[in-house]
Amino acid sequence: MSKTKILFVCLGNICRSPMAEGTFRHLVEQQGWQHLFEIDSAGTGAWHVGNPPDSRATATALLRGIDISGQSARKVRHQDFEFYDYILAMDEENHSNLTRIAPEQYRPKIRLFLEFAQDQAETEVPDPYYGGESGFEHALDLVQAASRGLLAEIEDRD
Repeated sequence: MSKTKILFVCLGNICRSPMAEGTFRHLVEQQGWQHLFEIDSAGTGAWHVGNPPDSRATATALLRGIDISGQSARKVRHQDFEFYDYILAMDEENHSNLTRIAPEQYRPKIRLFLEFAQDQAETEVPDPYYGGESGFEHALDLVQAASRGLLAEIEDRD
Protein backbone atom coordinates (compact mmCIF):
# COMPACT_ATOMS: atom_id res chain seq x y z
CA MET A 1 0.00 0.00 0.00
CA SER A 2 1.45 3.38 -0.98
CA LYS A 3 1.78 6.17 1.53
CA THR A 4 -0.58 9.12 1.55
CA LYS A 5 1.57 12.22 1.13
CA ILE A 6 0.39 15.49 2.64
CA LEU A 7 1.92 18.97 2.46
CA PHE A 8 0.60 21.77 4.68
CA VAL A 9 1.28 25.28 3.38
CA CYS A 10 1.18 28.76 4.87
CA LEU A 11 3.10 31.93 4.10
CA GLY A 12 6.38 31.62 6.00
CA ASN A 13 6.20 28.03 7.31
CA ILE A 14 6.81 29.07 10.91
CA CYS A 15 3.31 29.21 12.48
CA ARG A 16 0.26 27.60 10.90
CA SER A 17 1.72 24.94 8.62
CA PRO A 18 4.20 23.64 11.23
CA MET A 19 1.32 23.35 13.71
CA ALA A 20 -0.70 21.50 11.06
CA GLU A 21 2.19 19.17 10.22
CA GLY A 22 2.78 18.43 13.90
CA THR A 23 -0.90 17.99 14.69
CA PHE A 24 -1.56 15.62 11.83
CA ARG A 25 1.62 13.66 12.54
CA HIS A 26 0.55 13.38 16.21
CA LEU A 27 -2.89 12.08 15.18
CA VAL A 28 -1.53 9.36 12.91
CA GLU A 29 1.08 8.35 15.49
CA GLN A 30 -1.69 7.94 18.09
CA GLN A 31 -3.36 5.51 15.65
CA GLY A 32 -0.07 3.72 14.95
CA TRP A 33 -0.36 4.67 11.27
CA GLN A 34 2.79 6.75 10.81
CA HIS A 35 4.08 4.19 8.28
CA LEU A 36 1.06 5.02 6.04
CA PHE A 37 1.83 8.73 5.69
CA GLU A 38 4.46 11.16 4.53
CA ILE A 39 3.79 14.53 6.14
CA ASP A 40 5.58 17.85 5.61
CA SER A 41 4.97 21.58 5.58
CA ALA A 42 6.25 24.51 3.56
CA GLY A 43 5.72 28.18 2.92
CA THR A 44 4.94 30.10 -0.24
CA GLY A 45 7.52 32.70 0.87
CA ALA A 46 11.20 32.19 1.57
CA TRP A 47 11.76 34.66 4.45
CA HIS A 48 12.23 32.02 7.15
CA VAL A 49 13.88 29.13 5.27
CA GLY A 50 15.93 27.04 7.70
CA ASN A 51 14.41 28.63 10.80
CA PRO A 52 12.53 26.68 13.47
CA PRO A 53 8.82 27.34 14.05
CA ASP A 54 7.83 30.53 15.86
CA SER A 55 8.38 30.05 19.60
CA ARG A 56 4.72 30.89 20.29
CA ALA A 57 3.56 28.17 17.88
CA THR A 58 5.96 25.69 19.48
CA ALA A 59 4.78 26.55 23.00
CA THR A 60 1.09 26.40 22.09
CA ALA A 61 1.46 23.03 20.38
CA LEU A 62 3.53 21.63 23.25
CA LEU A 63 0.78 22.53 25.74
CA ARG A 64 -1.39 20.06 23.78
CA GLY A 65 1.29 17.36 23.66
CA ILE A 66 2.49 18.14 20.13
CA ASP A 67 6.21 18.72 19.64
CA ILE A 68 7.05 20.78 16.53
CA SER A 69 10.45 21.98 17.76
CA GLY A 70 12.41 19.77 15.35
CA GLN A 71 10.89 21.28 12.21
CA SER A 72 12.55 23.88 10.02
CA ALA A 73 10.97 26.18 7.48
CA ARG A 74 11.27 25.56 3.76
CA LYS A 75 9.72 27.02 0.65
CA VAL A 76 7.35 25.10 -1.63
CA ARG A 77 9.28 23.46 -4.49
CA HIS A 78 7.96 22.67 -7.97
CA GLN A 79 8.45 18.92 -7.40
CA ASP A 80 6.07 19.12 -4.41
CA PHE A 81 3.11 19.43 -6.77
CA GLU A 82 3.82 16.07 -8.34
CA PHE A 83 4.94 14.32 -5.14
CA TYR A 84 2.17 15.15 -2.66
CA ASP A 85 -1.39 13.80 -2.80
CA TYR A 86 -2.81 16.66 -0.73
CA ILE A 87 -1.45 20.21 -0.79
CA LEU A 88 -3.37 22.05 1.89
CA ALA A 89 -3.31 25.84 2.07
CA MET A 90 -4.09 27.61 5.32
CA ASP A 91 -5.82 30.54 3.59
CA GLU A 92 -7.08 31.89 0.26
CA GLU A 93 -3.94 33.92 -0.42
CA ASN A 94 -1.69 30.87 -0.17
CA HIS A 95 -4.21 28.79 -2.11
CA SER A 96 -4.08 31.37 -4.93
CA ASN A 97 -0.28 31.51 -4.84
CA LEU A 98 -0.06 27.72 -5.01
CA THR A 99 -2.59 27.51 -7.85
CA ARG A 100 -0.70 30.17 -9.79
CA ILE A 101 2.65 28.33 -9.64
CA ALA A 102 1.39 24.73 -9.89
CA PRO A 103 1.41 22.90 -13.20
CA GLU A 104 -2.21 22.65 -14.36
CA GLN A 105 -2.49 18.87 -13.94
CA TYR A 106 -1.64 19.13 -10.21
CA ARG A 107 -3.99 21.99 -9.30
CA PRO A 108 -6.80 19.64 -8.12
CA LYS A 109 -4.50 18.53 -5.27
CA ILE A 110 -4.52 22.07 -3.83
CA ARG A 111 -7.28 22.66 -1.30
CA LEU A 112 -8.04 24.87 1.65
CA PHE A 113 -7.20 22.96 4.82
CA LEU A 114 -10.37 24.04 6.62
CA GLU A 115 -12.50 22.26 4.00
CA PHE A 116 -11.90 19.26 6.26
CA ALA A 117 -13.08 20.92 9.48
CA GLN A 118 -16.55 19.62 10.28
CA ASP A 119 -19.07 22.15 11.60
CA GLN A 120 -16.60 25.02 11.23
CA ALA A 121 -17.84 28.38 9.99
CA GLU A 122 -14.36 29.72 9.22
CA THR A 123 -12.79 28.88 5.88
CA GLU A 124 -9.24 30.04 6.62
CA VAL A 125 -6.76 29.49 9.43
CA PRO A 126 -5.92 33.08 10.43
CA ASP A 127 -2.25 33.99 10.62
CA PRO A 128 -1.43 34.46 14.32
CA TYR A 129 2.06 35.89 13.69
CA TYR A 130 1.23 39.52 14.51
CA GLY A 131 -1.25 38.73 17.27
CA GLY A 132 -1.07 37.50 20.83
CA GLU A 133 -1.07 34.06 22.40
CA SER A 134 -4.82 33.60 21.90
CA GLY A 135 -4.32 33.80 18.13
CA PHE A 136 -2.07 30.76 18.25
CA GLU A 137 -4.57 28.87 20.39
CA HIS A 138 -7.40 29.68 17.97
CA ALA A 139 -5.29 28.68 14.96
CA LEU A 140 -4.41 25.40 16.65
CA ASP A 141 -8.09 24.74 17.48
CA LEU A 142 -8.89 25.08 13.76
CA VAL A 143 -5.89 22.98 12.74
CA GLN A 144 -6.90 20.19 15.10
CA ALA A 145 -10.48 20.16 13.79
CA ALA A 146 -9.32 20.07 10.17
CA SER A 147 -6.73 17.38 10.94
CA ARG A 148 -9.39 15.10 12.40
CA GLY A 149 -11.59 15.69 9.34
CA LEU A 150 -8.73 15.05 6.93
CA LEU A 151 -7.84 11.78 8.65
CA ALA A 152 -11.49 10.71 8.54
CA GLU A 153 -11.69 11.45 4.82
CA ILE A 154 -8.53 9.48 4.11
CA GLU A 155 -9.84 6.55 6.20
CA ASP A 156 -13.14 6.61 4.26
CA ARG A 157 -11.31 6.75 0.94
CA ASP A 158 -9.15 3.71 1.68
